[in-house]
Amino acid sequence: MQSSVLRWRAVAALISLATVIPLAVILASIGSPDAAIWSHLLEYQLPGLLTNTLWLVLGVGAGVFVVGVPLAWLVSVYDFPGRRFFAWALMLPLAVPAYVMAFSQLGLFEFTGPIQTWLRDTWGDSSWVPSIRSTGGVVAVLTLAFYPYVYLLARNAFSTMGRRALEVGQSLGLSRSQGFWRVALPMARPWIIGGVTLALMETLADFGAVAILNYDTFTNAIYKAWFSFFSLDTAKQLASLLVTLVFVLVWLEQRARGRRAYGQTGRAAPLPRLPLSGARAAGASLLAFAVFALAFVLPVGQLVWWAFSVWAEELNAELAAYVGRSLLLSLMAAALVAVVALALSYAARRDKRPATRLIARLATLGYAVPGTVLAVGVFVPVAWFDNWLIARFGAALPEGTTAVLKGTLVVMLLAYTARFLAVGHSALDAAMHRITPSQEEAARMLGYSGWRLAARLYLPLLTGGMLTAMLMVFVDVMKEMPITLMTRPFDWDTLAVRIFNLTAEGQWDRAALPSIAIVLAGLLPVILLSRQKEPA
Repeated sequence: MQSSVLRWRAVAALISLATVIPLAVILASIGSPDAAIWSHLLEYQLPGLLTNTLWLVLGVGAGVFVVGVPLAWLVSVYDFPGRRFFAWALMLPLAVPAYVMAFSQLGLFEFTGPIQTWLRDTWGDSSWVPSIRSTGGVVAVLTLAFYPYVYLLARNAFSTMGRRALEVGQSLGLSRSQGFWRVALPMARPWIIGGVTLALMETLADFGAVAILNYDTFTNAIYKAWFSFFSLDTAKQLASLLVTLVFVLVWLEQRARGRRAYGQTGRAAPLPRLPLSGARAAGASLLAFAVFALAFVLPVGQLVWWAFSVWAEELNAELAAYVGRSLLLSLMAAALVAVVALALSYAARRDKRPATRLIARLATLGYAVPGTVLAVGVFVPVAWFDNWLIARFGAALPEGTTAVLKGTLVVMLLAYTARFLAVGHSALDAAMHRITPSQEEAARMLGYSGWRLAARLYLPLLTGGMLTAMLMVFVDVMKEMPITLMTRPFDWDTLAVRIFNLTAEGQWDRAALPSIAIVLAGLLPVILLSRQKEPA
């Protein structure tokens, strides 16, 4: 029994290397700074990057809070026209990648776009419209893309205790607005902090949107350092700073939560929502519709308009090849991550010691790390291993061989596993916890053990968790851009890479069909998630 536990701990440790090695490579560069590189960074890049990143974090953090929390409060506590529709529809922007949101909003609000054109035709002037290629414009785009994280978690909190929080406030002599600020909001604080932190981590990791809007942040600076200036050392130094910022953000989130625990006593039925009427009902409906229109209807409508104008030329074998590569890559990554996540979850179940829990935690850190950082962190050890293989077995390799693993799907899949293992593990670990020790004991009494036990007990009960994990990873890989862009084999473009290349050339209309394909791939899981979380 002890040898079996040790074997599974070794499996967990081996899995964690996919995340630990890239992070160690990046963090090690902090301890070995290059004076010339840092002198260049300090003089030309770091001040602007830090300033832009600070404003982006502050702006998006405030934006997702101001948008997500009031909407969650309205749909959870009050009843107004359209509430049931908006309760799940306000989650749909999650199906639109941030980079698709960016170029569709750019097409809508730029000088020659339909919004400013209509303003000039109607009012004779549109010069007062702020530029979307600015700090405020980038903050607005990322807020619209990421507010659903706050909305979903805050809605879950308010749905379980929002009405009761108002009643507690009323018993203390507080009005409804005072009850929200002094009772409901503090009680929902862990959920709201969690949602804001997720949004900020996505903001720090974003590459496509800031690249499209020409806004310099660490992610596109890492890409430019590697692919424009061919300086992998500079990319590593920038990546080390970015991953440090991410870990500081995670640490601050944990400190903000502290040791506070918030719970609901009993399993009382949800209380009826408070009806709104007149101007208040109209205002609630208008607010929800305005956010839904800005974050989903208008961007997707712009994509459809562009696609309608070019579909005859763009709906061809080339687009089918991009779709095929994206589907193949997403399916391979989804299957690999699901299998690895299953092994990690089972290892943690077999060995409940703190060391194994720590290993599992390390293995799932990749989701907090930007894709550009993981791409650099995976490429460096792979390049070293390639050089070792060529030096050691060069005589047995074809003449002129300069790479063995570099530029192959293996590198991409390794980076995807490190990035999205947390997604698959969360789904499978939740399913694993539903298998009780008594069920396993009963199976063992029937003579099942080892692989037979796994096949007859675990796999049937974990099928739903496996499918959920694969679906979530599939959608994430379909949307993922920086890892694919930075590690793909030569001439092996996917839909995300195709969108990046077309938008870099300002060909918004030609990027519409690939974008619609990605949005459609993300719609089903988002709808299922939002409907599943919506209480009656």
